[in-house]
Amino acid sequence: MDKLPQQTPDITQQNIERIAELFPSAITETKDAEGKLKKAINFTTLKQLLSADVVDGDECYEFTWVGKKQSIIEGNRPIRKTLRPAKDESKNWDSTENLYIEGDNLEVLKLLQNSYLNSIKMIYIDPPYNTGNDFVYRDNFAVSKEDYEGDLGVYDEEENRLFKNTESNGRYHSDWCSMMYPRLQLGRNLLSDDGVIFISIDDNEVDSLRKICDEVFGESNFIANFIVIRSEGGGLAKQAVIGHDYVLVFSKNIQKFKPLGKPKDIRGKIVQKNGEDYWIETDWLRKEFGKYGTCPYEEIEKFLGINKKNEIDEGLKKGNYLLVKKENYNIVGRFRKVSEDTSKFYTILKHLNKNGVIDLTNLGLGNYFDFPKPVSLLKELILGSTILNKNEGNFILDFNSGSATTAHAVMQLNAEDGGNRKFIMVQLPEKTDEKSEAYKAGYKTICEIGKERIRRAGKKIEEKLQAKSKDGGLFSEKEDVKTVDTGFRVLKLDDTNMKDVYYSAGEYSQQMLLDLESNIKEDRTDLDLLFGVMLDWGVPLSLPHITEIVGGKQVHFVNDTDLVACFEENITETVVREIAKRKPLRVVFRDSSFGSSPEKINVSEIFKTLSGDTTIKVI
Repeated sequence: MDKLPQQTPDITQQNIERIAELFPSAITETKDAEGKLKKAINFTTLKQLLSADVVDGDECYEFTWVGKKQSIIEGNRPIRKTLRPAKDESKNWDSTENLYIEGDNLEVLKLLQNSYLNSIKMIYIDPPYNTGNDFVYRDNFAVSKEDYEGDLGVYDEEENRLFKNTESNGRYHSDWCSMMYPRLQLGRNLLSDDGVIFISIDDNEVDSLRKICDEVFGESNFIANFIVIRSEGGGLAKQAVIGHDYVLVFSKNIQKFKPLGKPKDIRGKIVQKNGEDYWIETDWLRKEFGKYGTCPYEEIEKFLGINKKNEIDEGLKKGNYLLVKKENYNIVGRFRKVSEDTSKFYTILKHLNKNGVIDLTNLGLGNYFDFPKPVSLLKELILGSTILNKNEGNFILDFNSGSATTAHAVMQLNAEDGGNRKFIMVQLPEKTDEKSEAYKAGYKTICEIGKERIRRAGKKIEEKLQAKSKDGGLFSEKEDVKTVDTGFRVLKLDDTNMKDVYYSAGEYSQQMLLDLESNIKEDRTDLDLLFGVMLDWGVPLSLPHITEIVGGKQVHFVNDTDLVACFEENITETVVREIAKRKPLRVVFRDSSFGSSPEKINVSEIFKTLSGDTTIKVI
């Protein structure tokens, strides 16, 4: 049985393997820090393979800054971290498919690479705008002032300063670029082939961001740079009233991304029927026909101006209309074709900042954020980039979650159109200012505010749906309440579940050997271990899981048989056979669950006999 690696993938080595597939002659060998041989790239050979004229001159078109190479290395560097469940801070843990993750987003993005590679339909982020303040993120690759000045030659040979280092110097741009670059690289990996990323930004770094995205996503995948009208007043502007920000938009693969824009008629509920066919329940149709005990075709024809009776047929789509027969009334809806009835994105949007404050105020969360994005902006972006499909969920990732506007918008839109979108929020647990209203209200971190916002917004959405169901609406609102997921699983970034051992053989004492009988940290629960395994094995963290007692041992089942885990000691053959009979896709045990090598071999033989396709690993 193989052991799970318990660390994120080595992206550098994965990239080398990809290059090896295309250019095997560019692969060579070198020794690592421990003297072991490993694959490496012969860059001279690779350059020659890619060009008749090797580009080794001093001049070429590129966007660079001090610290860029180190930021790329940092983005590819594996980490030994995990995500630990916080069930008591979650809502609807057992049924929800939404995630709220607390931790530095660079490390969280690395941990999500296995489980969500090529799976995210849409990413939205509202990163730091680099307005001159210190970053919250202080990554290892953000070069020191001394290193930066040394690289640029700020001092001459006699240690005399060559120019004054003011806040307007490029070091601040370099830090910001180094912070953004690896996060965007990792985010791109997570996007599906038809996925899209939206990034809010202002004038401070919009040019740098465009150049970074050109490099990370490819210039050909640029879609637009939206102008977002955010204020209508003059404020304290000195030279010009700047009442707008930007949203930079890039696709993963522009050939596969199909922007939906907004349906032309969005007055009523949009319900997907077959494939790309939509029909819209508009208010005027509802008032006219919604409560009729019977609905003669002649009256519908007269109202809709239809001449031919066969253009409307019970339960079938004919022409432009659909008649659906209910128990006590009939419903009329207009069909819409996605390809015909949606418009492309329009690059000037109007979503005022004050509306974002109003959104929070309506939830009783007041002025806890200076510039929260309005729900309306996120709804427009989500509606225009995610296909409405009740059977398939679109994952929407926001790794600068802030006030959790994105989560609020996802839930609200699902409630309005019956969608099954799922959100993944990532936020650094940044401490609130002790003088702030949020801190005085008991919120010690931004994450605490974000989670409370999702709880309150979800409760309001549920109450509105329940109230609507008593109104005699056209659809079964009880069904809508069930399908709108307002819960979320809270996961927190932490060090690996496994003990770190760095002793040489001669340094072990008898007591150390006794302490190392288990390689798992004492404070870790079964749930911690389960989610660590899911990350390692690339199992989505939103899948349902249950716990059963099998032969007196706790056994965890993720999505029935996608993953089965048992972390008990002294697992018997009876338990192994019972698990094998379920024919799981993957099984994991503790390495210490079996006392000897023959017992481990026996486990493998049992699965070969009863469930030959099962992959077995240990931690």
